[in-house]
Amino acid sequence: MPVTGRKPKPAGQAVTRHPLQHDFVEVEDRPNPHPRRLPAKRPSGGDWPAETKTWWQAVAAMPHSVLWSESDWAYALETAEVSARFYADGNTQAATELRNRDKVLGLTWDSRRGLRIRYVPKTVVKDEIGGVGNVTRLDDYRNL
Repeated sequence: MPVTGRKPKPAGQAVTRHPLQHDFVEVEDRPNPHPRRLPAKRPSGGDWPAETKTWWQAVAAMPHSVLWSESDWAYALETAEVSARFYADGNTQAATELRNRDKVLGLTWDSRRGLRIRYVPKTVVKDEIGGVGNVTRLDDYRNL
């Protein structure tokens, strides 16, 4: 999931003037309309702690989770087990692993910046020449 290379420098501070090989991925700023459900039981057979259930609801609803493949969702589910080990089992060693995995999943603004993911308002769309304009989506008016 992470993009290789350094984070882009602010405008005017770049050493090279050629275009970047990669840019931010823009994702519509709305919750995932089809979030995955957390399995009823942990892989060990136990119940999920309340903190992990809350964590999963936040992760599954993140706007950029619509881009995830099956392997990304599997990674998130493994991270839910790490979360359960920390919250339910009291395993303090899981705290560092959970923090690192949360960063890879892009749970915070800073980690999304590092992954080059940007949330954009629903009406902002880039046109063919790179400009930004307000465009009304026809999907909003279907099935009226």
